[in-house]
Amino acid sequence: MLINSLKASLQALGAGLGLVLLVGCSTVSLDEPQRLCAPGSANTSASTGGYACPDHAPAPVRERAAPAPAPETAPVQTMPVPLPGQESANAPPVSARGAGPVRIALLLPMKSPSLGGAAESVRAGFMASVERDGAGVEVELVPTGESADDALAAYSKAAASHDVIVGPLARPAVSALAAGGPVSRPTVALNHPEQRGALPPGMLVAGLSIEDEARQAAEWAAREHPHGRVLILTANAAWSQRAAAAFEARWSELGHTGQRFEVRSAAGRVEPSAIAELKTRLDIDPPELLFAALDVVELRQVRAETGTAIPCYAGSAGNPGRAPGMSLAELDGLRLVDVPWLVRPDNRAVMVYPRPADTDQSLTMNRLYALGIDAFLVARELALHPGAPFRIDGVTGELAVDSTVDGAANGAANGADKPRLQRREAMAVYHDGVFEPVEQGP
Repeated sequence: MLINSLKASLQALGAGLGLVLLVGCSTVSLDEPQRLCAPGSANTSASTGGYACPDHAPAPVRERAAPAPAPETAPVQTMPVPLPGQESANAPPVSARGAGPVRIALLLPMKSPSLGGAAESVRAGFMASVERDGAGVEVELVPTGESADDALAAYSKAAASHDVIVGPLARPAVSALAAGGPVSRPTVALNHPEQRGALPPGMLVAGLSIEDEARQAAEWAAREHPHGRVLILTANAAWSQRAAAAFEARWSELGHTGQRFEVRSAAGRVEPSAIAELKTRLDIDPPELLFAALDVVELRQVRAETGTAIPCYAGSAGNPGRAPGMSLAELDGLRLVDVPWLVRPDNRAVMVYPRPADTDQSLTMNRLYALGIDAFLVARELALHPGAPFRIDGVTGELAVDSTVDGAANGAANGADKPRLQRREAMAVYHDGVFEPVEQGP
């Protein structure tokens, strides 16, 4: 597993940075289309939510059996990256422990019956990234259960003998760590804490959040419609309401106005009366554009009845996926914000990594695989430039950690002097079954 060498020392990583690379929640109540969400210490499960398979039916959650727990006396799985002979200028990073390769602990709920499939997707992406970019790094897979207590115990044990920690994945565990857990090493957590706001030193939040996608969609729409009036389409789900609120807040900050319209649905079917009301609304008082906080199943039904003449923006929940010869006329012209891994497969940063072995896995699992790739790249950058700003052209978007943060743009609750990881996902227009890239604006 040879990769580009790492140059800097980890001597200064004592306090370190902790990163939260989100794929969303991790929980039993799956109210988000692409997340793992769960309150407290509840069991967690991965959801495909609104995403659809190539046949456009809602994609089922495929839970892979978690590997059997290792005996207590057995060491955690180790995946060392060999150290090639290198010149001193390109020497691998020095471990914070003073000698040997940098050690990264990858904490994943591999023992969880419900999160085992999600954990495996992250692991596979992470190791694909290590295979290409991890020279001078030794990775240990630390299987955990799905409870916060189990994950925190594994974290404390791993922190005693590793330089960087990647994980936890379940939202309750990340929340517990953020709320007072021992963030003693640079930590790349894989989910957002339940309570957004100030984080302990050593933790940085970033991720594939529906709110971030909605804000980016608002900025994109404002550039294309500088004087536009928007109608925001929402559904019953809590994630839809949060996406709508995030879009609306950013749209207002940019000096625009808009209104909401609830698209009532049940069991994936939009109520005919709701579509009739929407058509009347669009005929009487047509907006210049739409933002759809809907999943792709709901969005297809709405657009099939209301047409495609009004420009429509959406987050990743509206992504219908790709399939040879597939073209959904009702989604033609849809403007999407999603990860490059899915909508920019020809991007140079994306093409260098292998696709998952399971070519039929859902869009959600593909995003988790991509998250694993970028999680390692971020962890590696912490080793390469401890405490310094950096930027990565990743497979989940353009990632950046700056030494200071604009509180107004990124949430004043995090503080203007605390670094955080920010992501700009890809923008694309769905047309004739393919995604046409759109260049990022200022």
